[in-house]
Amino acid sequence: MTAPIETTGSQAEAQPEAVLEGVESKQIEGRSLGQIAWTRFKRDKVAVAGGVIVVLLILVAALSRPLQSLLGLDPDAFHQDLIDPNTTLPKGDFGGMSWDHPLGVEPKFGRDILARILEGSWVSLVVAFGATVLSVAIGTVLGLVAGYYGGRVDAIVSRLMDTFLAFPLLLFAIAISATLQGGAFGLEGLPLHILVLIFVIGFFNWPYMGRIVRGQTLALREREFVDASKGMGAGGPYILFKELLPNLVAPIIVYSTLLIPTNILFEASLSFLGVGIQPPQASWGGMLNQAVDFFEVDPQYMIVPGLAIFITVLAFNLLGDGLRDALDPRSR
Repeated sequence: MTAPIETTGSQAEAQPEAVLEGVESKQIEGRSLGQIAWTRFKRDKVAVAGGVIVVLLILVAALSRPLQSLLGLDPDAFHQDLIDPNTTLPKGDFGGMSWDHPLGVEPKFGRDILARILEGSWVSLVVAFGATVLSVAIGTVLGLVAGYYGGRVDAIVSRLMDTFLAFPLLLFAIAISATLQGGAFGLEGLPLHILVLIFVIGFFNWPYMGRIVRGQTLALREREFVDASKGMGAGGPYILFKELLPNLVAPIIVYSTLLIPTNILFEASLSFLGVGIQPPQASWGGMLNQAVDFFEVDPQYMIVPGLAIFITVLAFNLLGDGLRDALDPRSR
């Protein structure tokens, strides 16, 4: 038989001390759900790149007027000296690109394209964010109410969602926008056009958010914390907005991020069709509309606003996908 290995007292005491020293040198700290989601998000390099582009776009839109002043740009200034009077096209190559006009000038009038892209950026983002806030607010409230109370309330709200989803939204938006172009509610011009677009896009898109919130609420209302709140005498509004709503923040944020690029495209489509933002105010969709007559001879004028819309929509979609994977890894 093998003799047992004897250990001295000093060796026996050294082992736990070494373990304790290792524990003390690297303390174990708990992490919140937000920290865990942030760690997941940072690992997704594509989503981080999309987030960086989104932040830059928001800064450019918010500072568009100061940037124009700093660069000496005016979106409404005509430069007829840069236009060929025989062809109404910009002089020079690539749509008249130069140091003074890095992205060229538009045909016929000679307005600076970079200035108009900057001017149109804040319009697109204001309409998209405003419509998203409206859709999220209506959809969240009605989705919570339908999912929590169920029964007849759920049936009424669900049929209301189906009714809104059955609307031919584009045709309805064109009709409303065209009707209110002259003036309404004491407003006219650009403020009226922006508010009409926010209302039309936001009010008729809320059922998508409502269905998501309703489905999540149906699952959450059976959880123990809801039963505990009922047992303590909490009323319906308290449970809806203090217990259920905080647990729905993640899907609401994710879907809101994915809804913004859809609204940007919708605003650009209405402006392209001539019932959105009206000239002389610059808008990306309106620039595409004006570029239709010149795309064969001056493609630069169509490429620039098209790229602006493409990059903005792509960045928001990448950010939304990254947030979805970070906040809900089971969705992968």
